[in-house]
Amino acid sequence: MDPAHRAVLRRNTRFLSAELQVSDSIVPLLFQEEILTEAQVEHIESQTTNSRKTRRLLELLPRRGPRAFRCFLRALDDFSWVRDRLLLDLHTPGPGAEPGPGPGAGAGSADDRQLPESVLQRVPSDRELSRLASRLGAEWELVLMDLGLSAEALFRCRSDHGLSAHGAALAGLVQWRRSEGRRARVQRLLESLQAADVHPSVLQDALI
Repeated sequence: MDPAHRAVLRRNTRFLSAELQVSDSIVPLLFQEEILTEAQVEHIESQTTNSRKTRRLLELLPRRGPRAFRCFLRALDDFSWVRDRLLLDLHTPGPGAEPGPGPGAGAGSADDRQLPESVLQRVPSDRELSRLASRLGAEWELVLMDLGLSAEALFRCRSDHGLSAHGAALAGLVQWRRSEGRRARVQRLLESLQAADVHPSVLQDALI
């Protein structure tokens, strides 16, 4: 494995261990691509927690040849926010992302210029919308109104999730994505957050 790829995995070990569930799709794809052997798969799956499974995988990957990192990225289809963070780290000069919660790759204030165009133009995943909903706080209704949800739709979100602002915000975000289809892009979310005076770092934290 390329030393730069090894370094990215090492810097993000704690983050990856917290975010990934490797058994469902990641390990099977790496086995299919002949990155992992059957014995290595059994060793990973013998670990008692998901975090330990991920750490065992990360210990093995650097020794599995030049294709290992790219195959690992391809295996992250269900964890697109994780793949985006690794790519941001890989292509950011300097020390890159620190493991665990907190700032993403690089230093300085978080704004839309720190999000790659490939991120801005894609449709956010369920996990990313959930993370965003948990960060919006009291501004969630303003954001959803700017996204185009009607007053009736907002009322349904509130009434269906009366005790949970996160649940109401997530329901509204999912409804927006469903109605807009491919037009429901990260760029549009960023514009609505700015219209509601929500700092762009809220969105960046949800994505990476």
